[in-house]
Amino acid sequence: MSPKNIEKPRQRAPSKRSLETKARIMDAAETVFAERGFEGASIRDIAALAGVQIGLVHHHGGGKEELFYKTVARRADALAQLRIDALNRAKAAAPLTLHSILDSFIRPYVDLAETGGPGWMAYGRLVAHVSVDPRWRDIAAECFDPTAQLFITEIATLYPDVDPAVLASGQVYSVSAMLAHLNSGWRVKALSQGGDVSGMDRLVDFCAAGIEAMVRSDR
Repeated sequence: MSPKNIEKPRQRAPSKRSLETKARIMDAAETVFAERGFEGASIRDIAALAGVQIGLVHHHGGGKEELFYKTVARRADALAQLRIDALNRAKAAAPLTLHSILDSFIRPYVDLAETGGPGWMAYGRLVAHVSVDPRWRDIAAECFDPTAQLFITEIATLYPDVDPAVLASGQVYSVSAMLAHLNSGWRVKALSQGGDVSGMDRLVDFCAAGIEAMVRSDR
């Protein structure tokens, strides 16, 4: 009998218990990596937070670097799709503007961070770790760059004569402003003596104004 005719043994689907254990491990990894970064996190601490043995962390997540990749990647597709859907809705409603493009990129994550549970807020801090460390350029290239490039391309259609590096810089600065909006509200309250720190429109206005100022200086 030829090898291709040999029936391969069927792999059993993971049990409900196994899936729940894996989800706990990934949630714990997200929390620990977000709080301590890659260097400060340990498999032991992730196992302790998940309430499992260290061996189970390795079983479901692999080594520390592989687990970090899996933790970053697991929410990336869902977030990317929400952003693309928002952009498509904006396109269908009216001609795109810088404000509507940025709003389509920023609002989906802000809404998730504020209403989707603590995991989505931790995810933003995790993304920040990836964004500032060139060692994770491959993760950024796979998980985030395709969507970022899509939005930069849309912005470039509004400013076809502007250096692409200017627009890419504006995109990166806008992500930083978005994360500051979510994580530094306490600081704004302290400096304003209890002022209102809400306001998505103000955030988008800030990012749009910054990019427009950069565009003017490039011309």
